[in-house]
Amino acid sequence: MHDIRAIRENPAAFDAALARRGLSPLSSEVLALDEARRALIHAAETAQAAQNAASKQVGAAKAKGDDAEFERLRALVAQKKAEIAAMTAEADQKDAALRDMLMRIPNSPLPEVPEGADEAGNVELRRWGTPRTFDFAPKEHFDIAGVKPGMDFATAAKLSGSRFVVLRGAVIRVHRALAQMMLDTHVGDHGLTETWTPVLVKEEAMYGTNQLPKFAEDSYQTTNGWWLVPTSEVTLTNTVAGDILDEAALPIRMTAHTQCFRSEAGSAGKDTTGMLRQHQFEKVEMVSITTPEASLAEHERMTRCAEAILEKLGLPYRTIVLCTGDMGFGATKTHDLEVWLPGQNTYREISSVSVCGDFQARRMNARYRPAGGKPEFVHTLNGSGLAVGRCLIAVLENGQQADGSVDLPEALWPYLGGKRRIAANGDLA
Repeated sequence: MHDIRAIRENPAAFDAALARRGLSPLSSEVLALDEARRALIHAAETAQAAQNAASKQVGAAKAKGDDAEFERLRALVAQKKAEIAAMTAEADQKDAALRDMLMRIPNSPLPEVPEGADEAGNVELRRWGTPRTFDFAPKEHFDIAGVKPGMDFATAAKLSGSRFVVLRGAVIRVHRALAQMMLDTHVGDHGLTETWTPVLVKEEAMYGTNQLPKFAEDSYQTTNGWWLVPTSEVTLTNTVAGDILDEAALPIRMTAHTQCFRSEAGSAGKDTTGMLRQHQFEKVEMVSITTPEASLAEHERMTRCAEAILEKLGLPYRTIVLCTGDMGFGATKTHDLEVWLPGQNTYREISSVSVCGDFQARRMNARYRPAGGKPEFVHTLNGSGLAVGRCLIAVLENGQQADGSVDLPEALWPYLGGKRRIAANGDLA
């Protein structure tokens, strides 16, 4: 959420930031609503002063026996009271409208974020690993012989419809091993605190991490008003909502493995085969809460945490910085990690690591107290570390063999009881 004071002080800068995202100027509309709200508040305060003065004079008029003045003042008090109620109600409406407007405006990109209208404007930062050369035509994950017995889309469609999958046997064992390896790495090597959180949250939590109000159609809401989390970014970040933290407690670094739920409302026709884009999936999330001065360094650190998982698995990837037109709504800067999928002969996103500045903190009223200073808003960061299902796809496709078996990364062997491959018949071997 944006600071209205900053918009008042420099509306041109606000509009310039929107222009970098390809949006039209909004400062005049925002400030007109803000001015109307402030005018109503001032008018209500003036009326309140008049009411207070008249109230003091009512008793004096009655004591003097001046019935006419008494009735005039009593009528004036009643009139001012009604005016105050009406103006306060209208001011509250303007305040709610202003808050809603500000909540629907995306975060401002940092100056170093590259300009661009869409993904074509993204800039590659680095690559790791060399894509394997196959002596056969590599298949997509769902067509690999050893994978087919453990990846059942037909039964999932019978149970739930499209964009769901039932995993069995060796495939789900590898899926579970991936999640465990990610958690162990983040906790043991990267110093993150493992956290378990609900997947059902109150509406205010979704507002806090900017899923609402703009992206309601992308998530699922229960009949009693709870929301299913699209990512544990929602719960992890909101653990500090409404808090004033000691500066010494920062940074707070958390990780969680949860089910995630997304309607994929805007992806009709995209990735309809396989399990690349699902309504229900698992993700190991990373969230950091920092001071403003430390947030950019923390962004680089979190990116390295995600990269380390791919490197442990021996999966080729590239790291890109998203341009202004491809960044997420709440981000001020984002790094995407794209893993090599030989079945598609291309890199596909497997992690997005974003620094949000104080954008989410303002929505959540999450602050910290610098030593000897007044409370200030924290900075929040989030990133996938990694999307488990997409990581499974990458492991299966990169490890596939000509006979339909799959060689598994050494980093997973301890989590699979020493098993090293999925045989062509679908068994762990």
